[in-house]
Amino acid sequence: MTSTENELFCADLSFDDEDDDVDLPPTNDVAATRRHDPLNVSSDAFWDLDLPEREPIFAELRRDRPVSWQPPIETAVSPDPDDPGYWAVVRHQDILEISQNSEVFVSRYGVMFDMLPPVFLEMAMSFLAMDNPQHHKVRRLVSSVFTPRQIRRIESDIAERAQRIVAAAVDKARAGAEVDFVDDVARHLPTEMFGYMFGFPEELRATVVHAADETQAWADPVLLAGRDPAEVQVEAALRIHEITEELIELRRNEPAEDLLTALVHAEIDGEKLSDFEIGATMVLFSVAANDTTRHTTSLAAKALNDFPDQRQWLWDDFDVRIGLATEEFLRWGSVVQNFRRTCVAPYELAGQQILPGDKVVMMYASGNRDETVFTDPNAFQLQRNPNPHMAFGGGGIHYCLGSQLAKVMLRSLFRELRDQTPNFVTGEPELVRTNFIRGVLSMPFDPGVGR
Repeated sequence: MTSTENELFCADLSFDDEDDDVDLPPTNDVAATRRHDPLNVSSDAFWDLDLPEREPIFAELRRDRPVSWQPPIETAVSPDPDDPGYWAVVRHQDILEISQNSEVFVSRYGVMFDMLPPVFLEMAMSFLAMDNPQHHKVRRLVSSVFTPRQIRRIESDIAERAQRIVAAAVDKARAGAEVDFVDDVARHLPTEMFGYMFGFPEELRATVVHAADETQAWADPVLLAGRDPAEVQVEAALRIHEITEELIELRRNEPAEDLLTALVHAEIDGEKLSDFEIGATMVLFSVAANDTTRHTTSLAAKALNDFPDQRQWLWDDFDVRIGLATEEFLRWGSVVQNFRRTCVAPYELAGQQILPGDKVVMMYASGNRDETVFTDPNAFQLQRNPNPHMAFGGGGIHYCLGSQLAKVMLRSLFRELRDQTPNFVTGEPELVRTNFIRGVLSMPFDPGVGR
């Protein structure tokens, strides 16, 4: 076992009131006395529905009770018998307000429904689960190597990889084999670019991506395969830490042209990232770089299949229209469905009094269908403009660093689909069943080419 594994396995994976070093969230006596809303958005039955099926419930809440008190999430990674519930925030304007008020609505107690142990937040979520000044320090160092200039430098490489990936799927179909859009198209580009940009060797990339999937698998029975959710998450994060630890030592002695080398050597005002912080950043980016882009690509391909008029509109003037189309791909997919904050000071939101210790969950998928912001929000409209979607959060200090990279990959891949498979047909997707990621496990794909 590596030193990183020893450090983490020996850590206390629970909150302990006796430990003065643990920053415990505030509490209040009111939360346990509140009545839960009759529209329950915490049940497994609710999250087993796909977004279009959940939307009528979200729409009613947006209209009548935009900030509602909900029971604890039914399937939790770390069940807490004393959990009183959380505030579900479903309107676009209220999500923006929370996102841009990071002094009151903090991230350091976690960003998922559960109050996960601090050590897991540190090992798996990096600056996503931090507040300033720690957040500013780590994000500043990471963003110093994740710049628009870096993205422009690799844009041609992304295009070449997209061309090869789609061509391979076409060749497979022509040979008479069945093609799956996720396995043969959507998965490859983000996996390759993550490995290439961060310097993970080819033979380790599949292992890292599989581990990234497992860190998000707590509520999906297919991915869990009967295993304990918490153990799966911790073991998956440890696997990425272990691989990163070995690569860090290599990059110190033999620098390379990759972002891991840049992170190892990054320094601002005399500050550098620790090995542990770099490992946590790799866990975060392995999920963000692979899961979200893969699922957005798959959901967008399905939408183009289902709305042929929109596909034709895009195909007719691709280079001019792909910018607007990409924003609608992101809004329509709404892959990251929610994030949580914890209130640390009294605050009134949409007429509700939020108290210190209250969990507040921003329902991005609902915000992306807010009829007061989006005209005909349940329609897939590639020409939608403006399109203030929340695919990368609601702004503020946690706005997604990888947003531009994701857009470049989407543009490149759909350009190749237009050029090589303009008449493709998709089957029905098998969806990931979690309350966090709206994802696609598999989806039949016919490139529409002769054999």
